[in-house]
Amino acid sequence: MLAEERHQLILQYLKQRHIVKVQDLVNLLNASESTVRRDLQDLESMNLLRRVHGGASLLQHRSEELDMGTKTLKNVQEKSVIAQLAARQVKDNDCIYLDAGTTTLEMIPYINARDIIVVTNGLPHVEALAEKRIVSYLLGGIMKRTTKAVIGGIAMQIINRFRFDKAFLGVNGIDIEMGFTTPDPEEALIKRRAKELSAQTFVLADSSKFSEVAFCKMFDIHEAAIITEALPEPVKTSILGKTKVISQEEDG
Repeated sequence: MLAEERHQLILQYLKQRHIVKVQDLVNLLNASESTVRRDLQDLESMNLLRRVHGGASLLQHRSEELDMGTKTLKNVQEKSVIAQLAARQVKDNDCIYLDAGTTTLEMIPYINARDIIVVTNGLPHVEALAEKRIVSYLLGGIMKRTTKAVIGGIAMQIINRFRFDKAFLGVNGIDIEMGFTTPDPEEALIKRRAKELSAQTFVLADSSKFSEVAFCKMFDIHEAAIITEALPEPVKTSILGKTKVISQEEDG
C-alpha cells in the first residue's frame, strides 16, 4: 500500500474515532509499527493531526471541545493515575470543589477521606458522589449538552455562596505564557471563580495538555498546582520553575 493510501485511511479512521491508537492502525493498515509512526509523523508535519502518547488525535480549533463520551475514551490510563494522585490530596473534613470533566469524575471512586463536602458543576459527578454517600451540592444553571457541565449566571451566583479548602479543575491547555486555558468562556469563568474561592487549587491534566492553548484563559500557571502523570521533557524545567507539580514520577 502506498503512503498516500495509508494517510487517507488514517485520516478517515481518525475522523470516525477522534483519537486512535498506534496498534489499531497497525491492524487496520496491516503495516509495521515503525511505518505507522512514520505516517503519523508525516501527517502531523502537514498539520492534519496531532500525535499523542500511543497514538494520534484530531486537530481541534481553539474554541472546539470534545463531548464527554469521546473524552472518556481518551488517555484512560493517564487519567486513572492522575485521579488517584488527586484523590490523595483530599483530607478528612475538607470542603472541596470538583469541576465538571472526565478526570475529576475519575477521582471520585478513589476518595477515601471522611466527612467531606463536595460542590460540583458536573451532573455525572453528583451521581457518582451519591453512590459513595458523600454529601454533595450541584450548582444550578444551564447544562452544556457536550460536557454535562452546569454553567451560566445562575451557576456563578450559587458558587459565590461557598468557600472551599481545595478546588480540583480540568483544563484543555497549559502553556507557560498563556496559562491554563479552556474552549468555553463561561466554563472559564466558573473555573476561575472556584479558584478564587479556594484555599488551594489543583489543575488535573495529562501530559498531552502541555504546550496547548485553548480559546479562553482561566488564570496563570503560578496560581494553581498541577497534577499530571508525567511532565513532558521539553517543558519540565520551565513548568517546575513556575508552580508545584504532583506527578507519578514524584510519587514513585
